[in-house]
This record gives sequence, structure tokens and C-alpha cells, in this order.
Amino acid sequence: MKGFAGFPAGKQPAVPLPELFFTELLPEVDHLGELKLTLHVFWLLARWEGKKGGRPCVSYEEMAADHRLLDGLASPGLSPGEALRDALERAVARGTLLRVTQASSQAPAGGSDWYFANTEKGRQAVNDLLAGKWTPGEPGKPLLLQAHRPNIFVLYEQNIGPLTPLLAEQLQEAEKEYPASWIEDAFKEAAELNKRSWRYVQRILERWATEGKEDEPARRGDDRKDRRRFIEGEYADYIEH
Repeated sequence: MKGFAGFPAGKQPAVPLPELFFTELLPEVDHLGELKLTLHVFWLLARWEGKKGGRPCVSYEEMAADHRLLDGLASPGLSPGEALRDALERAVARGTLLRVTQASSQAPAGGSDWYFANTEKGRQAVNDLLAGKWTPGEPGKPLLLQAHRPNIFVLYEQNIGPLTPLLAEQLQEAEKEYPASWIEDAFKEAAELNKRSWRYVQRILERWATEGKEDEPARRGDDRKDRRRFIEGEYADYIEH
């Protein structure tokens, strides 16, 4: 392990973090890559804030080009790019970061991803961005909000524990069978009841499939055709279903 020589004498630039980061968020983050990525984004945002013409967001491209970040996210079985995407997915799924994709009509699948801290300032920046008051990238590109729902693997690890190969296969089958919103709600219900097992989540899904889910109609066929993910709340109007 490489040693650290300590912080030098004199005043050093500071990176502000909300107190809730330590009291509510930090105790819940159980993935090292997600934690490293989250801290790195707050650092980048602080650097941009201090620059003339700074912006309240960080691009995927600048993170992907940062070898210090990629080296720190190194994980067995994942390429540097995959490790970065995994950490970003986890942070967006948890709600720590908000993601906006700036896409062109010529290449809707090849847009630029921008990440904002889910703070009052970050949310206001997203609102202003969607209102056309400013743009972080190329002017004239339409903006698509893509704050993804967590995929089933992330939900399992956040609510239950480490995955096994056998469970991974079962989760993949469930993701094909049930709507993404059902899966997320089932994990949430199981966690609230402190029934942290995949079998319990599975029973909830099976019950909803048989008896129907009270707050929405069964739309399994539609959801299988359209796997686009979305965020609930004030940004829901910007998502195409």
C-alpha cells in the first residue's frame, strides 16, 4: 500500500460537502467505487464553481479521461470504462447524482451525459437547463432527462447483499418478466418490512402479477418492449413513456 505523506502546511483549497452527506448518505453507501466516484464529482464541481464561466455539472467525457479516477475505480472483471459506468449508475440510482443527456436528432443514442449533484443548486440548474436558460454543451441540441431507475442487480446489492451467479440468473429472468417499476417497488416494500431476501421480493412480484398492483395497471407487455428508465417526482414530465 502506498503511504500518504500528509497534507502540506498552509491553507489548502477546500471541497464543501453537505452535512447530510455524512449523516445520511455515507452510512448507506456500501460500494467503494460509488463512494469514490461521488466524492470525485463533488471535487470536480467545486473546481468548476471557482472558474470563470464555470458550470454546475460534470461531463462523462471529462471523467472518462481522468486516469486518476479510472485507476481508483479499478475492479476485477471490469474494464475502466465499465467500472466508471457502474459507479455512475449506482450514484444515479441512489439519487446522489442527476443525469441529463444532450442528444441530437441525427444521433439520439450518442448524446453527451452531464451529471449534477442532487442538491438545491443542482436541481435548479437542471430546471433552468430544461427551460432553455443555458446549455452545457452544443447549442441547439434537444435535452433528454435520463435519471435511470436502478437495474435489478443494483437494487439487490443495495437492499439485500452480494450477488451469486445463480441469483444473477434468477434476477435476469425476473427483469424480463416484470416491469422495472414493479421490481423497484417490490424491493422497497420488502426493505420496509425488513424482509431482505430475494424470495420475499419474488413473492411480492408473483402476487402482483396474479392479483394486480393497486397503484397501476398490469403493463408487462408494454414494459418489455420499452425498457427506458425514468425518475419519479418533479422531472417525470420530461420523460417519454
